[in-house]
Amino acid sequence: MAITQGRTAERDLPYDVFSRDCPSRGILEHVTGRWGALTLGALCEGSFRFNQLRRRVDGVSEKMLSQTLHALERDGLVHREAQPTNPPRVDYELTPLGREVAERLAGLIEFLEGSMDQVLAARERYDARRPSA
Repeated sequence: MAITQGRTAERDLPYDVFSRDCPSRGILEHVTGRWGALTLGALCEGSFRFNQLRRRVDGVSEKMLSQTLHALERDGLVHREAQPTNPPRVDYELTPLGREVAERLAGLIEFLEGSMDQVLAARERYDARRPSA
């Protein structure tokens, strides 16, 4: 997709995320939602068990992490490996497609973390111009 180069009507891609009915909207939501982005970012570091991942993605509830992992697995971005041990052991890791998505997302995360001083300064300027409630 060539968003940075401007979108044209003559594209070779069969999907258009800007179209209301395009299925790519669902995966975009899964990838860019708070828990999806953080989960993919964490899994970029390697394989995790559920509770390890939950600790790494600070603040996510068990229910939200479970729902996020199910969605990412369904989209083909995460692989779930259940091992028949007692107690059961389940590991999560990125698929090749998931790794590609996570690496692109990692670039955005790094950029945002490196730009936080500018963001915080912009917020202060904005808040200073707004009347107090």
